[in-house]
Amino acid sequence: MKNKIILPGGAGLVGQNLVARLKAKGYSNIVVLDKHQTNLKILEQVHPDITTEFADLSKPGSWQQHFSQADVVVMLQAQIGGNNHEDFTLNNLDSTRIILDTIKSSGNPYLVHISSSVVESAANDFYTKTKKDQEKMVLDSGIACPILRPTLMFGWFDRKHLGWLSRFMKKVPVFPIPGDGKYMRQPLYAGDFCNVIISCIERRTQNGIYNISGHEKIDYIDIIREIKRVTASKTPILKIPYGLFYSLIWTWALFDRNPPFTTQQLSALSTKDEFEVIDWPDIFGVPYTKFSDAIDETFNDPAYSKIILEF
Repeated sequence: MKNKIILPGGAGLVGQNLVARLKAKGYSNIVVLDKHQTNLKILEQVHPDITTEFADLSKPGSWQQHFSQADVVVMLQAQIGGNNHEDFTLNNLDSTRIILDTIKSSGNPYLVHISSSVVESAANDFYTKTKKDQEKMVLDSGIACPILRPTLMFGWFDRKHLGWLSRFMKKVPVFPIPGDGKYMRQPLYAGDFCNVIISCIERRTQNGIYNISGHEKIDYIDIIREIKRVTASKTPILKIPYGLFYSLIWTWALFDRNPPFTTQQLSALSTKDEFEVIDWPDIFGVPYTKFSDAIDETFNDPAYSKIILEF
């Protein structure tokens, strides 16, 4: 297909999955813009036939030229973890402002904005606050577009969530669980989410805010048990007091500027959030994949499950 599709922030979890699925649907004119050089190179190795450019989207640059004659923009760039507030401002807000201005000056290609379920969360961390501001910026821009709010995602190329947990499980003698581990999650399979994005592109869905939540409610400890099952791990799971777990994470952050798990994320994990589950399979014509099947595909797919992105 000749549609030119721009993916700002496309070297991350969703972008890597989306490129694979777009190509499977016949799309070939795909441009990925990202400032994570290592993950961009991984994408180039897996898909050498697409266009990529190393780009800091929080600053104007030559990358904006790619928007010329673009048909579709899927705005994926996001700062998810970390302890530096400035990183969230740059990557969630400044980049969005520049991309929206570039879209307006490039003939207004069709936009799909990837927001997050955290905009309706009770959490009060850097990610939540900047994603709320980012979504408002998109709404205030006047650009007609669907806004998709996914919950916690997992799938191929998952470096920050379930993928990191699976690798951590292989490295430690016991796997620690904060408290009783009964923190309800609604994990969303990235493959399903990418199919929702493709449905928006093909149907040209114009407006609306859609909560794309996982259809199954699963406690955190049961997610860990499923990871242990599909990876055939022998590592025992150990519950430890929440306060001790918090202290360990806090200490880790003293020695790691970009820790895999932060105290803010731990607080968000224990926040009692339950997100709306709409009938997105019917709205977008995309069947949802059962969690047990999706997690098996995540860790056992012969083509993509062994590819690990840099954290």
